[in-house]
Amino acid sequence: MQGSWRKAALAAALSIVGMAGGLALAAPAQAQTVESGSVSFSGDPGDYITGGDSYSYSTGDGDQLTTNGSVDNSRVSVSISGYNGDWWSLNFDAPGSAALTPGTYEAATRYPFNGAGPGLDLSGNGRGCNELTGTFTIINAVFGPNGYVQTFDATFEQHCEGGTAAARGEVHIANPAPPAPLELELAVATDGIAHRVNGNAVLHGTVTCNVPASVTMDGTVTQVVKKVIIRGNFSTTVTCTPGSPTPWTAAAAPGGTTPFAKGLAEAVTSASGYDTEYGEYVRVSDTTTVKLTRS
Repeated sequence: MQGSWRKAALAAALSIVGMAGGLALAAPAQAQTVESGSVSFSGDPGDYITGGDSYSYSTGDGDQLTTNGSVDNSRVSVSISGYNGDWWSLNFDAPGSAALTPGTYEAATRYPFNGAGPGLDLSGNGRGCNELTGTFTIINAVFGPNGYVQTFDATFEQHCEGGTAAARGEVHIANPAPPAPLELELAVATDGIAHRVNGNAVLHGTVTCNVPASVTMDGTVTQVVKKVIIRGNFSTTVTCTPGSPTPWTAAAAPGGTTPFAKGLAEAVTSASGYDTEYGEYVRVSDTTTVKLTRS
């Protein structure tokens, strides 16, 4: 009896370490709170994870569910924070980098150590399998951009440590249609100014966005004057609002002692903004020949 307890405790400890490592390596999208969903599971007598009990959680009963999908739609994680203090983690992983699609995935092993095969893991309340075998069936899976989980319905069966006792359950997730990801359009004007006093090159243009965002324009201006290469960096930030192009202006100071002069210059510009819905930066670039005039 004491040996079994030690084995179970070791399995739980290894599971927690494995989950932490899996989260670090999975390159997930931003976690999202589930608007409507439920997770329920129960176990046979002798199943270590459930202890032979039944569990049921629902957003309608005050339990909090969050999902986290991989950007290639190959994995879905569901985290459960029960109103009663319970906590569980449930992971479904397709073979390799294939997307999760409706069908049954046999011979699943413990995620994230499933290699090229399907992965599964139900852990929580301080318990986890060291090794597991199982199967899961995806009934419906609808994804949005960047791993957004809109609809997800699945059933699963998990066996710990090669045992015959199993935990069986199902998950149902329903979220609104995904919000639009941030899109940027950058325009750099073909006219600019070479200041007589400070030698700076002044550029201008517009940036267009489909959702509100703080957008930074940065880049490099390069000009050749009498076989001398003049180069300077610039950066400016504007608040972009959908509906019309947002103007921007930036000045590049020459990196050496030779000022920018009247004539042609090359501007390599990037615009970047943070997509708060999906937790990632969006970046677009442009290369434009600019005609500088004296001012």
